[in-house]
Amino acid sequence: MNRIISSVWVAFLLAISSCSEDRLFEQFQSFEDATWSEQDSVLFDLGELSSLEGKSLIAVKYTEDYSYSNCYIRVIARDSSKSVLQNKLLNVPIFDSKSGQPLGEGFGNTFTKYDTIPFDLPIDTKEVVLVQYMRQFDLPGIKAIGLKVLKP
Repeated sequence: MNRIISSVWVAFLLAISSCSEDRLFEQFQSFEDATWSEQDSVLFDLGELSSLEGKSLIAVKYTEDYSYSNCYIRVIARDSSKSVLQNKLLNVPIFDSKSGQPLGEGFGNTFTKYDTIPFDLPIDTKEVVLVQYMRQFDLPGIKAIGLKVLKP
């Protein structure tokens, strides 16, 4: 009984600590079989946001099965009429290039690496599309991709 109460208490503390008031938007999209295919565009609908003035982050949830030290991701910002406002390539480091250690936070063999988008998304962006640009059809080891927009 003591063990159950301790487990519930730990789960409660983790849930409270994971809540954050500093974000305007945060969403992850998972991939079947932990593989990001070249044809899988990941769409994030930002239509509800009134402002994009805060910092934007990309999150890559990956396992040690990922065989590269980085991941090139094309970031496409579109307006409400689906017109492309911005189309840029972002290099996200996944493993340390010298030590080979996974970057980001995690446990076991699953990690999440947040990386700042080094450019501002246009003010009238209503959706962001992320596409893997590694010139390999399937990227095993990528479990999910996320987008986070912080308050200014």
